[in-house]
Amino acid sequence: MTQSPDPTDSVPYRWGDPAHAVQLKPGMRDTLRQLGADTAAASVEPEQATVPDSRLPDDFRRRLVAIVGERHVDDSHQSRVAHAGGWSTTDLLRLRSGDAHAAPDLVAYPASHDEVVQILQECMRAKVAVVPYSGGTSVVGGLEPSRDGFAGILTIDLRRLDAVTDVDPVSRTATLQAGLRGPQVEKELQQHGFTLGHFPQSYEFASVGGYAAARSAGQASAGYGRFDEMVVGLVLATPNGTLQLGTAPMSATGPDLRQLILGSEGAFGVVTSVAVVIRPIPQRREYDGWAFDDFDTGTRALRALAQEGPHVAVVRLSDEAETAVNLSNPSKMLEGGPGGCLAIVGFEGTHDDVSRQRDQVEELFTHHGGRPADPEAGPSWERGRFAAPYLRDALLDEGMLVETLETAGFWSKLPQIRAAVTGALTQELNGDGRHALVLCHISHVYETGASLYFTVACAQSDDPVGQWNAAKEAANKAIRSAGGAISHHHGIGTVHRSIYHAEIGELGMETLRAVKAVMDPAGVCNPGVLIAPEAADATL
Repeated sequence: MTQSPDPTDSVPYRWGDPAHAVQLKPGMRDTLRQLGADTAAASVEPEQATVPDSRLPDDFRRRLVAIVGERHVDDSHQSRVAHAGGWSTTDLLRLRSGDAHAAPDLVAYPASHDEVVQILQECMRAKVAVVPYSGGTSVVGGLEPSRDGFAGILTIDLRRLDAVTDVDPVSRTATLQAGLRGPQVEKELQQHGFTLGHFPQSYEFASVGGYAAARSAGQASAGYGRFDEMVVGLVLATPNGTLQLGTAPMSATGPDLRQLILGSEGAFGVVTSVAVVIRPIPQRREYDGWAFDDFDTGTRALRALAQEGPHVAVVRLSDEAETAVNLSNPSKMLEGGPGGCLAIVGFEGTHDDVSRQRDQVEELFTHHGGRPADPEAGPSWERGRFAAPYLRDALLDEGMLVETLETAGFWSKLPQIRAAVTGALTQELNGDGRHALVLCHISHVYETGASLYFTVACAQSDDPVGQWNAAKEAANKAIRSAGGAISHHHGIGTVHRSIYHAEIGELGMETLRAVKAVMDPAGVCNPGVLIAPEAADATL
């Protein structure tokens, strides 16, 4: 089956299709210089990156070959570097400097659930740590397990598990293997007249397995729901056997174990397939822009929409800074805007549904102080909705530090969460001739609250990895003190691990450790991701 292009087949620290790479205009470079940025040092070529010496014994490799075949076990330098981390800015900065310390010792490419189970059992016997890899788009250290106490690290790349194995048009469900990428899911389902409707910003390369592992939320979550809300069944391969869940859409047969596995980030095993809700392809899609005088006014309008309806597909609101800067459009980067805030509303459905919803939104938003924006605002957002990772590459080349983080909270807490995070990031990053741009938008809405998504841009210091780590720690503490969730859809990984412990408490962590001990008795599944060794936990 033909897959979408795989970022591990090209330069590991360049996003997506090279034909779509962003070229900055000369005037923009002048503006970046004014912010204190200097052209970054040339990136080290992938073949020159430093990887740790492989410690895996030859007999372990031979046992893997017996399971998946010689062609599907790879310890080449190229493959190891290509699997050395995810797509956070710190991951990219390390790779650009030639640091591939997170590279696995070996990569295996199974073609079935049974092969995954067999590999996990071999890893349990040999005490080899396992990293599940499907899209590889983690931005929170979800692909960087602990090496301590293990004979080595094996990455299980699921790209060969790339089929839609069942479509049930009566129930409107489909079963998707974990290695399917977003574009391929849509291509396959459209042949049956359906869509998944899940479009995260990482859509080009994010995978079904990653969607499940991190509780992904697509840009159309207001209409289609988060990915964890779409899942009605799943299959998990563990070192201790197979867990198959999802007899019916809902039941009262005890706690819903599907929700225990969703968001577990490979700590319990490897999700190999999921059964999901699918929807008919909408007859019509439209995106409108609405202007509000300030973020508080726009937030009240979005809250009214989430609580009173209509239930549209896409809802987002950029604050004053993001509206002016507009990181999704390189031609407007750092240009002054007209002031105020821009909201984007997306409508999907029949022609009559879209017309009716647009009229209802117009009435509601006008009542809450909104006014129609430039007619091109909505279509422009749609065209650039997946462009930000390409722009980040170009800005890193120019010596800028660009990264994102997100949180969620109840409506009543959003103002203090936004203020606390913005203040913490600004205080940490400003200074030494550098001025940080901290932008924020509401990205997902619910009846009781919403997600806040922050984009940060600042000139790099001499140690940009340390620079961002300090800023991220300050932001984490601000989120915690203001009552927000440490993550809405990026997940926990290793970056959020200690504050996640503080969020759910010691009893919660002990519960997760107990589940892991049953499913993964030797602790080989993504060790240190989501669940830290007890000695490493620290309450913030």
